[in-house]
Amino acid sequence: MTLRRRDFLSAVTLTAALATPALGQAVAPTVAPVNSGKESAASTPDFSGMWVHGSIPGFEPLPSGPTSLVNRSRRSIARLLRDLAVDWQGPGEPPSQHGVGNLLELVGDYTNLILRPWAAEVVKKFGEMSLAGVGFPSPRNQCWPGGVPFVFTSGAIEILQQPDKIAILYAYDHQVRHVRLNQSHPSQVTPTWYGDSVGHYESDTLVIDTIGIKVGPFAAVDWYGTPHTEALHVVERYRLIDYEAAKDGWERDAKENWRAQPAPNYRGKYLQLHFTVDDEGAFTTPWAATMTYGRSRGDWAEAVCAENIQWYSGKDAAVPRADKPDF
Repeated sequence: MTLRRRDFLSAVTLTAALATPALGQAVAPTVAPVNSGKESAASTPDFSGMWVHGSIPGFEPLPSGPTSLVNRSRRSIARLLRDLAVDWQGPGEPPSQHGVGNLLELVGDYTNLILRPWAAEVVKKFGEMSLAGVGFPSPRNQCWPGGVPFVFTSGAIEILQQPDKIAILYAYDHQVRHVRLNQSHPSQVTPTWYGDSVGHYESDTLVIDTIGIKVGPFAAVDWYGTPHTEALHVVERYRLIDYEAAKDGWERDAKENWRAQPAPNYRGKYLQLHFTVDDEGAFTTPWAATMTYGRSRGDWAEAVCAENIQWYSGKDAAVPRADKPDF
């Protein structure tokens, strides 16, 4: 099984098990400075429970302005499903006219003006490998921590809220992030896999600010291998939205990503994530994208990357190992 087919099928299996309702997004405003004040329990939005994002590879590009990379390789959903031997789960026949990003060829748009020349060359190299049928390594297929924002593409999440901190659980490989509330970053941050995250509430919105994200051997911000440096700074804004507010992002998502089909009559709340990425070392300008999570209708599925480390024929994934303790 090739790297791309294995990644696709594992992601599809996880998504199907969690059975997301409709996906969608409205764009949030730019982040404000961190608020050091305490929020009352009555004013704190409740993000508890499990949420799932049913799109692969995930990011929902904005309709205008600097935004995330898209796939230069396109394929109709009908053909993609045939090639992957995956059944269509939606009503009627799968759309056959409009192409989406081709999961069998991850060719990031290296002409996107957000990329500095060296970063564009990295993306172009990985795209050429993919077109040649050679899978390139990523945090996901090598069983390494995803970092931020790569970890956003891990399918389901669960947000555990406490008065002074938040934990975010990610289904794929059981990754965990910890967010301190109403605190500042230390003057000197030691880089870690998920960085140093601090957060606060702004009315109905949870704002998380993350710096100090480690650059590992397979570090990337997305499935196209887009690199980053230790200057990476990510701001996330989470808020609950209704169906009408969700439709804009839902439509943007469907134009770019393979999507699990939503429950057609679901009219409950959706979880909106609008995130901004800034890294002067890799990008010419800050850029933004969205993710939309719907309520999961399934159970939390176990997804352990290291149980299947052969990511293409004859070669095992470079699962993290330590020859000596690093503490």
